[in-house]
Amino acid sequence: MTTAMHEKPGFWDRPAVWKPLLLIVIYLAFYLAVGQLLARVFADEIDTDNVVATAASILFGVVLPIAIGAIALLIFTAKVGWLRSIFGPQPIRGHRWMRIGPILVVAAIVAHLTGTDWSAWTGGEIVALLALGVCVGLAEELITRGLAVKLLRDAGRSERFVAVISSLLFALMHTVNLISGMEASTVLATIVYTFGFGMCMYLTMRVTGTIWAAIVLHGITDPTTILSTGGLDTAIAGASGATVVATIVTILLIVFGIAAIFFIRGRISEKQPATAAA
Repeated sequence: MTTAMHEKPGFWDRPAVWKPLLLIVIYLAFYLAVGQLLARVFADEIDTDNVVATAASILFGVVLPIAIGAIALLIFTAKVGWLRSIFGPQPIRGHRWMRIGPILVVAAIVAHLTGTDWSAWTGGEIVALLALGVCVGLAEELITRGLAVKLLRDAGRSERFVAVISSLLFALMHTVNLISGMEASTVLATIVYTFGFGMCMYLTMRVTGTIWAAIVLHGITDPTTILSTGGLDTAIAGASGATVVATIVTILLIVFGIAAIFFIRGRISEKQPATAAA
């Protein structure tokens, strides 16, 4: 008998619905600890009143902590041997109606771009925000649409369950903004928005067959939203700086994301072929 035949599966290879929550809690604790350390090291560069006030503040106060978190997630994903399954083709594809999700996200991006007061931003700040988008898109999609979705699927849950729970976890991740002093009403609005957005990212992954599409759209959404609204996590509560069209599209995105719950079907255990469904 070979040793491999009797090798016990690792902790993360044993399916359980609660493990995505555990993983996200560990990640957030790591991210917050890194953020606190960097805040001390680069205290002179970070504007605590408005972290997006300068390029240096954006880079050291927001980009660097998320970049380190993204690297940690990539190392973890490689360590457990899931890089191919997460970044490769999706095991189940989506229905045509799911295209509405990414279309609404693109529409919101375009609306935010057209509603941006570009004179209010320097070139350095714009570049820093683009870097932020790259890091956020990779980190948040990897942990929610990547790792969390895989763990839930491995536990044998339906795709509806997978979509709702992974999107809910994604939304609840933003409660950490309370620690930074963000008002509870703004955090609540952010949670509602990020749940709808998370559902649209799940649908994007399903209909395109790859997590990369969700990473790219997410990576573009965050910087364009900040450029338009002037702050972090202000897509709804602080949308006064955006165009009316951007606000309407954002609300439609939330409504569609919630409504989509009732139409999602499928289960990986059913071995549905990875081709676009009618």
